[in-house]
Amino acid sequence: MQILVTGASGHLGRKLFDHLEAQVGHKVTGLDIRPDDHPNIHVADFGSTPDWARHFEGVEVIVHLAGDRKPTATWASSIRNNMDATLALYHHAVQKGVRRVVVASSNWVQGNRRFGVGQLNQHTPPEPVNAYGMSKLFCEMTGGYFSEYHGLSVICLRIGWNQWTHGNRPGPHMAMGRWGQEMWLSDRDFLNGMEAAIMAENVNFAVLNLMSNNPGMRWDIQETKAIIGYQPEDGSRAVVPPSVRMKSWLKRMASRDLPRFSDRWMANW
Repeated sequence: MQILVTGASGHLGRKLFDHLEAQVGHKVTGLDIRPDDHPNIHVADFGSTPDWARHFEGVEVIVHLAGDRKPTATWASSIRNNMDATLALYHHAVQKGVRRVVVASSNWVQGNRRFGVGQLNQHTPPEPVNAYGMSKLFCEMTGGYFSEYHGLSVICLRIGWNQWTHGNRPGPHMAMGRWGQEMWLSDRDFLNGMEAAIMAENVNFAVLNLMSNNPGMRWDIQETKAIIGYQPEDGSRAVVPPSVRMKSWLKRMASRDLPRFSDRWMANW
């Protein structure tokens, strides 16, 4: 299979690029905004004139990991590097006859549900809280459009937390308390999940969670298993000592409880 990975020099991109390149039978190329010493990873700025689309010739599957990944991304960066870039990629993928695009979405699409209850899956109404999360929701929705009206297979994976520090080991060092730990994604499960999305058959469009099998988490991965055949091999139960619980309580008060109280108070003023 001929596969192209965008963001191929990044944290997740290079892991996937090297993994796919090692598989017998795959021809893998990469694109990234930064120069790389690998001869098959080429420079491309997805927010600029799309001369990068020439690399789509003959490609069967694109794994789109490029973009501004920071939760603190500005609206300007989120629009240019995530929304406009992905929209252009969809257009050129259709024109070049690409069969499938696997898109890196994010748990930040459900950012406002951090202190809620209940499982989260592709049927849960989205609640982004920042420009980054909104841009990823846009990528999902436009992916659905290109699937329905242009026949492009699109699988959007809400990728969990694969750390670039601490050797990607789970534990209470992770930010966002229980919520952060429940999103842990091991290297092995990341690669297994991406490969499953690349190889899955008869999938027109899907939005799926990609986390390790972490006990007690709210992220539903049953759909991911059923639709693309994902088989996680790792998992870690959240460790929440008193200090982490206190931080989470303060964050909940500041981000949810106090604003709700203020809204009710203003409504009755």
